Amino acid sequence: MGYKKIDKSLDFADFALASSLKHNRSLKLMEKIDKAINWSRVESILMSHYVVGTSSEGADAYTPLLLFKCLLLQKWFHINSDPELENQINDRLSFKKFLSLPFSKPSPDHSTFSRFRSRLSKEAMNQINSEILRQFENQGLIINEGIAIDARLVKSASRPISNKEIHPVK
Repeated sequence: MGYKKIDKSLDFADFALASSLKHNRSLKLMEKIDKAINWSRVESILMSHYVVGTSSEGADAYTPLLLFKCLLLQKWFHINSDPELENQINDRLSFKKFLSLPFSKPSPDHSTFSRFRSRLSKEAMNQINSEILRQFENQGLIINEGIAIDARLVKSASRPISNKEIHPVK
């Protein structure tokens, strides 16, 4: 076992989307957040607490930093479930860029998030949270959480009222 190698070279999807990405406000926000955090400090804390992927046996695991960044997105955007987090990562270009996940690659499975969360100690989470908040404070930054809306199309049980029923002709 080791860590999955995520190919960071550009693929067809990256080239096809390049021009639209220049005008994507969500992407610009996520890039700002990404640059504001010294991820190597966060990663060193993660690596001192999270041992999955350090063995030479078994399938390759996602890096703890990638999984932690997924959990940050879940918190910041009020994503209520791990399956919805998986959907949002697959759906949102800005999330994929923030995670350095190629557009052509799927999100980690929702069960991966759950296992990662349960394996990471409360002490590790507190240390990482403190580190990120300290970095933001040193830069005069705060995080205002946003909301991702889970919209669904549902067939109505009733039929719409026609104009004739609203305004009967006399």
